[in-house]
Amino acid sequence: MRIKVGVLMLALLSSGCDQPAPDEKGFAGLGNQAATFTPVVPGRAFSFPADHGPHDGFRIEWWYVTANLKDAQGNEFGAQWTLFRSALTAAPEQAGWGNQAIWLGHAAVTSATLHHAAERYARGGVGQAGVSLGPFKAWIDDWQFSSQATADNPLAQMHLSARDKTFSYQLQLTSTRPLVLQGEKGFSQKSEQGQASYYYSQPFFQASGTLEIDGKSVQVSGPAWLDREWSSQPLTANQSGWDWFSLHLDSGEQVMLYRMRQKDGEPYLTGTWIDAEGRTQLLHASDITLIPQDATNVAGRTMPVRWAIKVPGKHLDIVINALNTQAWMDLRIPYWEGPVRLSGSHAGRGYLEMTGY
Repeated sequence: MRIKVGVLMLALLSSGCDQPAPDEKGFAGLGNQAATFTPVVPGRAFSFPADHGPHDGFRIEWWYVTANLKDAQGNEFGAQWTLFRSALTAAPEQAGWGNQAIWLGHAAVTSATLHHAAERYARGGVGQAGVSLGPFKAWIDDWQFSSQATADNPLAQMHLSARDKTFSYQLQLTSTRPLVLQGEKGFSQKSEQGQASYYYSQPFFQASGTLEIDGKSVQVSGPAWLDREWSSQPLTANQSGWDWFSLHLDSGEQVMLYRMRQKDGEPYLTGTWIDAEGRTQLLHASDITLIPQDATNVAGRTMPVRWAIKVPGKHLDIVINALNTQAWMDLRIPYWEGPVRLSGSHAGRGYLEMTGY
């Protein structure tokens, strides 16, 4: 579940970054009421490739890629690429400077000893950022996630790139597996009160290419994961943050889990089990044991960088450890995100995101 900071960035950018941030309702303001925007309701029929593109009427959406990579010597790396679209109004987008969308990009690379992150901001309608179809392309400045495949299956072959002062990457992502609808056929609930997003993933990407970090270039390869979500009010005012996991098991299966922490009450816990062929099973809180273990000091915060995870119905009993405990996204809106290793009943790799700490 890749709910992010786009709504708060929208407020900051539209009011001026030197102004104090508005009072938050839920994490990053994502619990604010959004009566004028399109609600998320069960039973929506997804349509591809159209749903790879932007969705007028919704307040927030994102295109989110993480990759677990290794070089020829077995050294591990992580790469993240994210584009957020936040709408100022629910009306259809206008061209030019009358456009009502704010775009935000995040990119990062991680090794066992280094972590670098960067961000970009743009106003929609003037060509600096956006998402187009035919062929599919998502971009902000010179950061791109673009299709090199046919229009009817654009995600079969993708190019991913980002660059900043301390890092860059150029990756090719390919997959022959089907897309995965998260939650109940793409309706992904975030609270007992019914807050939700539309959510699908491509967890079967295989990535290869070049990664440069602090002037050193390496050839890398490994599994990658795309998340696509859009919503109008995905959180409640009581939800303080979340812990999100995307796990590539060496068995070929994939697991997505998230825990929505609340200021008062028990977290909202759910997930999806994805078999090697792409078939899914919704996981409820009663199916999952998710327990934070060791914590460490990260940017002045105490954060759980080691977790015990059990899904007894799938014979999963693992511990995950951060590749780099200091994978702190030191951006305008900070959070933790980085690659993790799996041990126990299943081996594998994955990504962990933690917000609101």
